[in-house]
Amino acid sequence: MNKNIRSYRGIKPQFSDRVYIDPTAVIVGDVQIGAESSIWPFVAARGDVNFIRIGARTNIQDSTVLHVTRTSDSNADGYPLIIGDDVTVGHHVMLHGCDVGNRILIGMSAVIMDGAVVEDDVIIGAGSLVPPGKQLRSGYLYVGSPVKEIRPLTAAELAFLPQSAANYVRLKEDYLTQVHPVSE
Repeated sequence: MNKNIRSYRGIKPQFSDRVYIDPTAVIVGDVQIGAESSIWPFVAARGDVNFIRIGARTNIQDSTVLHVTRTSDSNADGYPLIIGDDVTVGHHVMLHGCDVGNRILIGMSAVIMDGAVVEDDVIIGAGSLVPPGKQLRSGYLYVGSPVKEIRPLTAAELAFLPQSAANYVRLKEDYLTQVHPVSE
């Protein structure tokens, strides 16, 4: 039993088939993870004051923080965190109460804030900041702090987005079968 996977107020995280969750990751509360997805070392996902949904074949890489915004008088629904299918979330990313579409690549140390919407087929450069409420259009590269639309994605970049996710599906399969604790 992984003590880092915890219920909150009686709601347990739910995982589909063939999901890999590293034993150092912490998953709390109303979190659902789709088939073939992977959660890597030191990820923190807290579905406590709202919910987190992660699609199929999505990888959340090392030291990423996933969180949400509670409901309030001024924001009746709060901001859940929704991440689509075939998404690659780089190392040390912060996703907070945003909506991330399908076939997205989020570069290392990027931050996406409350109410931001990332449409399908987008690349967000490393270290970028997506401010609250910002919408990123489908098919573009975005970089900077705050992000700016730089240019349309090339055909090769569009083809790479699902391939990046597929690479992590293969890697998580290795981890499910080939990684074992070492006794001293």
